[in-house]
Amino acid sequence: MIHASICTIGNEILIGQVVDTNSSRLAAALEEAGIRVTRMLSIGDDRKEILDNLRNELSLSDIVITTGGLGPTKDDITKGVLAELSGSTGFVEHAGQLSIIHDILHRRGLDMLEANRAQAQVPDRCEVIENRLGTAPVMVFRFPENSFGATLYALPGVPFEAVGAIPDIMRDIRNHYPLEPIMHHSLMVYGLAESALSEQIAPWEDALPEEMHLAYLPHPLTGIRLRLSMYGGIREDQKKKVEEQILRLKEILGNKVYSEEDDTLEATVGRLLKGAGKTLSAAESCTGGEISHLITLVPGSSAYYLGSVTSYAVSVKERVLGVPPETIEKAGVVSSEVAAAMAEGVRKLTGSDYAVSTTGLAGPDGDAFNPVGTVWIGVAGPKGTKTLKRQFRNDRERNIQRFAAEALNFLRLTLLDDLKG
Repeated sequence: MIHASICTIGNEILIGQVVDTNSSRLAAALEEAGIRVTRMLSIGDDRKEILDNLRNELSLSDIVITTGGLGPTKDDITKGVLAELSGSTGFVEHAGQLSIIHDILHRRGLDMLEANRAQAQVPDRCEVIENRLGTAPVMVFRFPENSFGATLYALPGVPFEAVGAIPDIMRDIRNHYPLEPIMHHSLMVYGLAESALSEQIAPWEDALPEEMHLAYLPHPLTGIRLRLSMYGGIREDQKKKVEEQILRLKEILGNKVYSEEDDTLEATVGRLLKGAGKTLSAAESCTGGEISHLITLVPGSSAYYLGSVTSYAVSVKERVLGVPPETIEKAGVVSSEVAAAMAEGVRKLTGSDYAVSTTGLAGPDGDAFNPVGTVWIGVAGPKGTKTLKRQFRNDRERNIQRFAAEALNFLRLTLLDDLKG
């Protein structure tokens, strides 16, 4: 199997000023192609540190990908270090990248400066993949067998440009490396903690053939993505064997599985609503619009989503949604009764087929009756109203995410029950 290292270069990463998203996107693309990423590291803008670390990575990996340090300012020293590392004797101007730089500046109404022109200068021992999205080209250094016997790809650090270069990088890798066939199949699971899920499927996982590998990829908004991968073999055989294992896994997990793609709860809810010709609205208190935000991220959601009321204040719950004041006085704002009344109120207000509501305590404070992290969820529909209570122990931001995800999943399960048959 081909092994790869990913290195980010720049002090801004090390001091926490910039979050490194490039590495995760690159790693996902490499893994999808059957290339095993064995290391990720961040290096500051220091010549010796860059040289020492890259020499080490090139000696250990078949492919090394760097991002960052290719800009026009004085602290962007990566290109010079790569020239030294590769034994280049000078720099040459790449006409194609220079033309792209000229076009970019012209569209922005800017003049070509010497610093801009210098970005088209590359070490004479590198190959160039033109960067159509920015000014710094992707540089490719192929080290011979008597050196490192590896390839280094140097990408710009701007995420838009680095991610945009991935298809070109992967095409070049496929042209130069014999990649093993790999099959991935994902199941999206919601409603089980990672530890509980692992315990439930342990007998199935323990019986997997050794050429198959299962990964647990949790996220507060989407649950857990189970990714089953099979390395080596013939593609058709891989597909059949993986599908057989996925079928067994689905039988174990039942309706905890909501998709067989890298999917989201909101997209799954949208497909159910659209397929049945039903509409949805939302009444949100503690989630503050998070549910509505997630739903409207899905392209085409206007076909089934009518709108929402962010009823953060008690007065809005009463005057807009029609929650009876005596209900709030008797049961409290964070209660099954109020969640039900909110869902029924927004359903009546908008005329939707279904409505989902949330009322809870995201933090940092609780109340006399409920601890921080408590949420009541309501779902109202043609067959009546249901409520669900959940409690979490996270910070405010994570609680809001979990509340929204739980509400979408409760809505999903309600739709499955109502629409089956």
